Amino acid sequence: MKNLIEVEVKNVIFVRNDEGENSFLVILNEKEGRRVLPINVGLFEAQAIARAKEGIKTERPLTHDLIVNIFKELDVKIEKVIINDLVNEVFYARIIVRRDDKVLSIDARPSDSIAIAILANVPIFVSANVMEKAGQEIEEDEEGDLEA
Repeated sequence: MKNLIEVEVKNVIFVRNDEGENSFLVILNEKEGRRVLPINVGLFEAQAIARAKEGIKTERPLTHDLIVNIFKELDVKIEKVIINDLVNEVFYARIIVRRDDKVLSIDARPSDSIAIAILANVPIFVSANVMEKAGQEIEEDEEGDLEA
């Protein structure tokens, strides 16, 4: 896919900034490269992504589970998620779905899109433009592991 870079969720981390404010970052790792893309998310979204990544099931469907279930029941296939834009430090995303021969692109927050992609087991992509603006190069440590 031209101008799209496939990524995977490397980690969800808690951070405290210099002003003492708490936040969470989802770290997206370039699959065929050496860059990461950190995206600031809220507490509930961070929990949803971490739960999905770890395969933790709840007794009743939570919001992202519900969305995936609705698509499935309506015979709509989630194909992929694209983090497609960055404007004024705000990331934008699209959930790409297919029903029969019709492809739809649905506007969504990246945090919701990522949780849905993990639950639906579909790929996550970042536009090359977004990765150029906000991606960070990672380096290998002495053991050959990658670190930011």
